[in-house]
Amino acid sequence: MAFESLSEKLQNAFRNLRGKGRLSEDDVKLALKEIRIALLEADVNYRVVKDFTRAVQERAVGTDILNGLNPAQQVVKLVDEELTRMMGSETREIAYRPGQEITVIMMIGLQGAGKTTTAAKLAGKMKQKGKRPLLVACDIYRPAAIDQLRINAEKQQVAFFSMGDKNRPSDIARAAYEHARKNNNNVLILDTAGRLHIDEDMMAELEEIKSGVDVAQTILVVDAMTGQDAVNVAQTFDQKVGVDGVILTKLDGDSRGGAALSIRAVTGKPILYVGMGEKLSDLEQFYPDRMASRILGMGDVLSLIEKAEQEIDAEEAAKLTDKVKKAEFDYNDYLTSLSQMRKMGGISSILGMLPGLGMGVSKSQMSQIEGAVDEKKLARTEAIIHSMTPQERSDPKIMNIHRKHRIARGAGLDIAEVNRFVKQFEQTRKMMKKMPGLMGGKGRRRGGFPF
Repeated sequence: MAFESLSEKLQNAFRNLRGKGRLSEDDVKLALKEIRIALLEADVNYRVVKDFTRAVQERAVGTDILNGLNPAQQVVKLVDEELTRMMGSETREIAYRPGQEITVIMMIGLQGAGKTTTAAKLAGKMKQKGKRPLLVACDIYRPAAIDQLRINAEKQQVAFFSMGDKNRPSDIARAAYEHARKNNNNVLILDTAGRLHIDEDMMAELEEIKSGVDVAQTILVVDAMTGQDAVNVAQTFDQKVGVDGVILTKLDGDSRGGAALSIRAVTGKPILYVGMGEKLSDLEQFYPDRMASRILGMGDVLSLIEKAEQEIDAEEAAKLTDKVKKAEFDYNDYLTSLSQMRKMGGISSILGMLPGLGMGVSKSQMSQIEGAVDEKKLARTEAIIHSMTPQERSDPKIMNIHRKHRIARGAGLDIAEVNRFVKQFEQTRKMMKKMPGLMGGKGRRRGGFPF
């Protein structure tokens, strides 16, 4: 996961400040030295790191922070604020044309950055917002690029336009614009070709497309795993073609996160969205303040709530809540909760957004938490439940030793694992009965967290 190493190193720096009633200027300088090293190792641009640490030091030393009641927390607050400022402070959205005008969005970037998949992800987001997007295949060079976009368009249930690979991309874009006008599509998303490196032919083609249709937004798709090169790519594309915003892909991978922290500060171009997985739903709007909180290990509850509300069926969650309150939660409901957790990105994704599972929790401790509910164990749990009869699933009270032996054989597991799961399930039921408020409620909890 991006930022994992950076988060741990930042927490170590803050940990050294805790427990001190007052901080000296040397304490702050020592902590900032560790923070500077952590940021550089995360592949953050050197000038950005220099400006960041100077800003934090000036604010820390220039206020009453050193004599405050809890100076360590105030340093964390300053770092949080400066990280947010570095990444853009305000959340930015794609700018649409007013009224019935067609908004043309041109997706650009190097080959392998994930433009085609991201274009489809973006179309899905726009459809959710009431837009009528048309995905346009302008990549006539990469084998299967057109088919990939078509398949993804079908999965997202959005319109698709192609003229094959024998026409010029600029001609395809113009024809697609006319098609959109006649078919009432108000957003045109042009999936252009990438190259392994930036070259003149690539830039000339993009300029030709822009001269043929009125492009409202040029969105650069950047692979976060390219680190510092991502910043260089962004600068070059902006100079040659002009960039209005950036989408970072593969931020869920092993990237060090430096691109996310550097692009906005170096280029001035806002990060609009981040790709957090391979599924077509794994595209999140970029909130600088929430990302700063994640980096500092303080969680991101707002994004977790929004994710739950998008992925969890409200009616199903309400029924589940009612069952918990009445102590009627059964094995069928447990299966449903596992399914909903997967829709939200799995346990790792959820844990990363929870406050408290970062600050003060080491990497090894987090691994133990994730290990307790890893995917393999969840798969075995599902096998156990699927080996039960319908009656056993709906009435946990009838479970006995003979039934457990039969279930163990059906699931291909040892009886000890079945016993352990049944015991854990009963403990979970008791806990949920005592805390039904966790399962839903009013206002911000309306999505519910049934797991």
